[in-house]
Amino acid sequence: MQPLNLMPDAPWRQRFRVPVVAGTQIARMNPAHGLAVTNRTGIYQLHAWDVATGDLTQITDAPAGVVFGGISPDGKYIYYLADEQGNEIGHYVRVPFGGGEAQDLTPDMPLYASFSLAQSLSGRVIGFTTAGEDGFKMMTVEVGADDQLGAPQLLYKSSRLSYGPTLSFDGEYAIIATTERSQYNNLSLMVFDLRSTEAEQTVKILADDDGTIQPVSFSPVPGDPRLLATTNVTGFERPLLWNVRTRDRIDLPFVGMDGDIGALDWSPDGERLLLCQFVQAQYQLYIYDIERSTLQKLNHPGGTYSGGYFFSNDEIYVNRQDATTPTQLIALDAKTGQPTKVVLAAGDDAPGGRPWRSVSFPSSGGQMIQAWVAVPEGAGPFPTILHTHGGPTAAQTESYAPGAQSWLDHGFAFMTVNYRGSTTFGRQFEQAIWGQLGQLEVDDMAAARDYLVNNGIAQKDAILLTGGSYGGYLTLQAIGKRPDLWAGGMALVAIADWTLMYEDQAETLKGYQRSLFGGGPEEMAEQYAASSPITYASQIRAPVLIIQGKNDTRCPSRQMEAYVDKLTTGGKEVQIEWFDAGHGSRAMEQSIQQQELMLRWAYRVLG
Repeated sequence: MQPLNLMPDAPWRQRFRVPVVAGTQIARMNPAHGLAVTNRTGIYQLHAWDVATGDLTQITDAPAGVVFGGISPDGKYIYYLADEQGNEIGHYVRVPFGGGEAQDLTPDMPLYASFSLAQSLSGRVIGFTTAGEDGFKMMTVEVGADDQLGAPQLLYKSSRLSYGPTLSFDGEYAIIATTERSQYNNLSLMVFDLRSTEAEQTVKILADDDGTIQPVSFSPVPGDPRLLATTNVTGFERPLLWNVRTRDRIDLPFVGMDGDIGALDWSPDGERLLLCQFVQAQYQLYIYDIERSTLQKLNHPGGTYSGGYFFSNDEIYVNRQDATTPTQLIALDAKTGQPTKVVLAAGDDAPGGRPWRSVSFPSSGGQMIQAWVAVPEGAGPFPTILHTHGGPTAAQTESYAPGAQSWLDHGFAFMTVNYRGSTTFGRQFEQAIWGQLGQLEVDDMAAARDYLVNNGIAQKDAILLTGGSYGGYLTLQAIGKRPDLWAGGMALVAIADWTLMYEDQAETLKGYQRSLFGGGPEEMAEQYAASSPITYASQIRAPVLIIQGKNDTRCPSRQMEAYVDKLTTGGKEVQIEWFDAGHGSRAMEQSIQQQELMLRWAYRVLG
């Protein structure tokens, strides 16, 4: 290890303070207006974006930050869920693009959790999902010619995890994605005709017997009833086009291509698709010409790409980052993929960092696991941080990660693992953990440790686990199930008891949890216990640090309090720090404080 550097101008602190552009949208019918999510003020907030000048005007000023929102197709309004201190329970509101008072879309409804809001490109229909004790409700709101909002109308209700609606251009059709036809997390689609005057209508269904179908968006052309979606029925994600009027379905299997191929966007003329291939957690963008059935690989730089969309028929806007480059919005030529400009830049004062490289190794059952590794200057073996990402339905790509670089600055090696359950490695890989969470993932973490030790990267007695959300859960699960392998664990906004968490968490996450387990704790008590770190608390040998949000409705406080009480009663070494926000920190200085806490803790534990 290098000497602990806590100086105010330490490079690791500077990286955290570099402003980044986390995401953008444009108003499809008025591309002079856009929405940007950035932490330029020190905490992530929504900003109105003047696309021509690049000027950003802060719209939200929530103490816990705001990272999810939308802009109306005409660019007049910005939408977001107004919650309390980051607890993700509240009401949708809209604010004029130029700023002003927030208007509640649902003033007469009780508070709700939600993770989806959309508006038809015509602007006449808004759709969103609410989740409460009575299940998932898909709602619509009519928007008048004078922008007046109608009363919310219930479109569909389900007790199973569901979201939507995805709306056609003129709001004639609405798509709902639901897990009703699966014991687990497989989605099917339901099509509703919003202009039907019948008391009961026949709902069209699109489902694959052994796969999941996810909607992306309708064609941006007025009157075009084609939906762009993806399916993993072949074992890997592939795009499809579905004419919801005629029920004609066209699959785009791309035989012979490796990995998942996701769908990002339509060109404004509805003639081409922006696609993204994921192979071993690495990105490659393509353009597919629908009429010609041709696929063109874009020659863009490496790195991680997210939130890509057609700005025009000739230009693509996409967020890009890599291990040493902060996230920023760039433009690509839609024919070649060559970068044409930086649209919204990140801060330009980021200290240099260490590169990441992709590695693979076998785990239990011979399953190959992909991970990213970075090493500090000098010769190994090193004390090592083994990181697991959140989700589990996510994947770790090469990212600008100030926390990872902080460890590297201090002489630690760093590995982050795409364990079984991660997306983009195929359906079988993702679904392997369903119904048995926290088992195969721990095998993969142990296999990662073997790789690190056998290749002279890690000191076998100085490997610390860390992760946030599901990654924090795996930190606690692994340190209890395989206590002989780890020197300690640092868990952020983590899960410790699936049953207690289910009782307290937001309804959106209850549905997600049921879909992962295949049922609730009342049906699957034994499996919930086997998957909970609290079950293995007595086996823990190494110190544990927990950083948890007081207002977190995804991983609520009571289940973590019970876990800490059990460790304390059992004489285990545990430290817990609470912060006043929800599921993770969106503020630069709070993230720096948490990283400093982990550094101090790691130096004390490893001596």
